[in-house]
Amino acid sequence: MNAKNLFDLSGRVAIVTGGSMGLGLQMAEALAEMQAPAATAEALRRGWFRTGDIAVIERNGCIPIVDRKKDIIVSGGENISSLDVEKVLVSHPDVYESAVIPVPDKKWGEVPRAVVVVKPGRKLSETELIEFSRSRLAHYKCPHSIEFCDSLRKTATGKVLKRELRNKYELGAAALRSDAS
Repeated sequence: MNAKNLFDLSGRVAIVTGGSMGLGLQMAEALAEMQAPAATAEALRRGWFRTGDIAVIERNGCIPIVDRKKDIIVSGGENISSLDVEKVLVSHPDVYESAVIPVPDKKWGEVPRAVVVVKPGRKLSETELIEFSRSRLAHYKCPHSIEFCDSLRKTATGKVLKRELRNKYELGAAALRSDAS
């Protein structure tokens, strides 16, 4: 990927520099996803395949992929990379693995929620892990809540199925909204 293939997060052609996030695109002559024509139409526009990858152009010209667009949490107008938060959480000596997803919030729009697997034989509280995060991240990036579980479901290639986690909390948020009505 080169700088000509980066667009800003709203989809406008942009050269983003100095650590700004941009959306990676790749040229596509043809893309046939017969099982998901709506998804194909969304991903393929004007000959460009929208990968959904978020990249930055570093000052030295390198362009690392930093996250997926659907995993970016927008809280109070700030973009939060779920991967940045996950890296901090797994740096805790008692955390085996984690996933961070956006959950709806009345004040901020979205806030980070962590789902964490603790190492066998270890104990860890939500308060302790949030305090650990706050000592290493800007406060707005820290999880507002943490759920502990025995394992995180993964794809065949070992990626956490964040879609399932997002769906779980979207359903819960919808139930809360309907209860309040």
